[in-house]
Amino acid sequence: MADLPCLVCRLPGNHNCFHVMDHGNSQDGDVLLAAFLPLCLYYVEIIPNNPEEHLMFECFQSKNFQYVLALMFAIEEINRNPHLLPNHTLGFDLFNVMHSNVRMLKNALMWLTGINTIIPNYTCRRGAKAVAVLSETGISIQMGMLLELYRIPQLTLGPLDPLLSDSSLFPSVYQMAPKDTSLALAMVSLMLHFGWTWVGLLVSEHQKGVVFLSDLRAEMHEHGLCLAFVELIPVNYHFVPSVELKQPTRIMMSSANVVVLFGDTESFTNLILVLTKSLITWKVWVTTSHLDFATSMQNFLLHSFHGALVFTTQNREISGFRPFLQTATPAKYPENIYLALFWPLAFNCSISDADCRTLQGCPPNASLEWLSWQDFDMTMSEGSYHIYNAVHAVAHSLHKMHEHASEVQPSGPDGTTMIPHWQVHPFLKSLQFTNPAGDPVNLDQKRKLAAAYDILNFWNFPQGLGHTMKVGHFSPYDPPGQQLSLSEELIEWATGITQPPQSVCSTSCGHGFRRTTREGAPTCCFGCTLCLDNEIANETDMDQCVACPDHQYANAEHDRCLDKKVTFLAFKDPLGMALACTALSFSILTAAILGVFVKHQDTPIVKANNRTLSYILLIALLLCFLCSFLFIGRPNTVTCLLRQITFALVGKVGKVAVSAVLAKTITVVLAFKAMKPGRTMTRLLLSAAPNSVIPICFFIQLTVCGIWLGVSPPFVDTDAHSEHGHIILLCNEGSNTAFFCVLGFLGLLALGTFTVAFLARKLPDTFNEAKFLTFSMLVFCSVWVTFLPVYHSTKGKVMVAVEVFSILISSVGLLACIFAPKCYIILFRPEKNFLKAFRNTPSKSSS
Repeated sequence: MADLPCLVCRLPGNHNCFHVMDHGNSQDGDVLLAAFLPLCLYYVEIIPNNPEEHLMFECFQSKNFQYVLALMFAIEEINRNPHLLPNHTLGFDLFNVMHSNVRMLKNALMWLTGINTIIPNYTCRRGAKAVAVLSETGISIQMGMLLELYRIPQLTLGPLDPLLSDSSLFPSVYQMAPKDTSLALAMVSLMLHFGWTWVGLLVSEHQKGVVFLSDLRAEMHEHGLCLAFVELIPVNYHFVPSVELKQPTRIMMSSANVVVLFGDTESFTNLILVLTKSLITWKVWVTTSHLDFATSMQNFLLHSFHGALVFTTQNREISGFRPFLQTATPAKYPENIYLALFWPLAFNCSISDADCRTLQGCPPNASLEWLSWQDFDMTMSEGSYHIYNAVHAVAHSLHKMHEHASEVQPSGPDGTTMIPHWQVHPFLKSLQFTNPAGDPVNLDQKRKLAAAYDILNFWNFPQGLGHTMKVGHFSPYDPPGQQLSLSEELIEWATGITQPPQSVCSTSCGHGFRRTTREGAPTCCFGCTLCLDNEIANETDMDQCVACPDHQYANAEHDRCLDKKVTFLAFKDPLGMALACTALSFSILTAAILGVFVKHQDTPIVKANNRTLSYILLIALLLCFLCSFLFIGRPNTVTCLLRQITFALVGKVGKVAVSAVLAKTITVVLAFKAMKPGRTMTRLLLSAAPNSVIPICFFIQLTVCGIWLGVSPPFVDTDAHSEHGHIILLCNEGSNTAFFCVLGFLGLLALGTFTVAFLARKLPDTFNEAKFLTFSMLVFCSVWVTFLPVYHSTKGKVMVAVEVFSILISSVGLLACIFAPKCYIILFRPEKNFLKAFRNTPSKSSS
């Protein structure tokens, strides 16, 4: 008995009254509705080598029993309404239908013929009072082709079926359910809410299931979710022996902790039973109300489906339905055989086999409200709601039909109005109304609205009774991001789980990491890679890291961009302070040497080799040392312009200083070549021609500077990449071409000076600076040849420091090589600073 997918069962010892169901139940009226509902299922055993089926037991489905009461309630409500179908009453013919291809059409043919013996194309049915048929979706597919021959309107309860939506095959079928196009989006929204990216799927292998699979795949792919496995359940799966089922093992072995079930109870019966017995209590099941495992199972205390999340179509409560259920008893409705059969099974009493209506030993004043939720649900189910709307739809259509009738319909033999059922179609197709609960009803498939869903949570532990609690809802009409609403504190998760479970193929990549795909694996199975420098990932599972803006930098965790500090070669920095002190020290030293030369200007060693050029050279070196301060401190437009001017004229590369050295070198050469009076060399020396070298070089450099400042002047720039976490303020040269022209001119000038000095190195030593000049230019050229690669290989403050260091070293080289020997003689060997002392020195000209 534990394997039966139904609530109330009866062994074959007393099943005579159950056969009464096959003959149906009726309530007379002016207009009739025929209802074919699966109320009682007959289970049969197939004996080997015997094709005949042997009846084993009957089973009453309490959930479907509510359909009968919903039909009765709707008809009573309409018959009491004086404004809807006045002067007409509704009645019904109710038949039990089995989910069996062999027996599905039995009651339908009995209804069409009006007799127990099925005679095609013959009828004893009462007049033409039946105008429409109500049935479940699965039954309509089987019966639809038969009833289409008579153009009988068929209204279905249950989920929309794509096959029935084909108007070319089923033009007379009207589906009451709203569009379920938003179901896949609703489930994906739930997955996104809990971060379930790795989900399994079991779906019925029929057209409706295939459509849902396609919709779910598309939605999951769009949102980056993956299906861990897909199992298609055949329609006749309930005939497969439990031991041959492979799906439970695959489900248990899968790493997906969330499984979506989509289909009908009939297809999933065996699988649900096996899953329940397997006690897979660590999985979370997501399904719809059409797969009803809650009311079709025995009272298992530990239930595999405890904590399941169920999507059900959102419907408003029908006023008056619960009081109707509370008072619905066999005594109140003695003509209803289904109430009489349900009562002894629900309240543990007996029924007389003689008339199948007399109850014995039943509790007095028994009510359906006494039953547990699992035995009978007092809340209107989704199917009952569709039946309620279907009855009202027929009533409204008939009402409109009578309003627009141009002539009185002929009367039947009993005096009632005869309404041909095929005349109801135009009114059903165009019908739009609002039911008493306030919900819009529309039978046109093209104009139907997408369904909104309530999310129910199945509770079964510790009571073991089975109960559903509304924990949220989904509306496709709300703005994106607000469509899903959940009360997580109300959710009872699977047994043993206290927090929302994880269902992922790979652990989420945290902040600071990006996802990297694995070859041949789904997108949800990935690795995590740390973001590169200056890139961040401030969300989980980011596909790409985001680069920080230039004014910001990534922190050590690569999850946040921090504002960079503005920096430059400041005087307070150790490097800036050292360079400034060095420049100041050598500036004072240069000024002191200049003072010594001025004080001893009349001595031979000062007057030798052009005293004026010595003064100019010392002043140029002093300016070189002082211009270093322009490179230290916060750059601005003025300092950037001054830097380049001093760079071009007297500063960074000492143009004036080199020009002065060149002039002094020429002076030395001319002095030793002009030994005889009247020679050209003598006239050049006396005319102070060497002094003209300085203004000529200065003019050339001034011209280059003017072009530079006019075409592309220097400006304050920032370097956000050289130093991590800092924005370096620096001066941009503006024109690289002008910058290299200045360096090129310096190189030519230095090379010329070195060449002249080198040629004059072997002239007599007396008053000859040629060797010192040669060595000074060697030092100078070495510094600036080294400067070029170092300058272009450094960035930021270090680059500025290299410029300042090169200025200082080259200037110190000139100062030390040219003036240190002279200062030594002036200050420490004054006895050699006389012309007589030099005349007494042996001449080396002979050598």
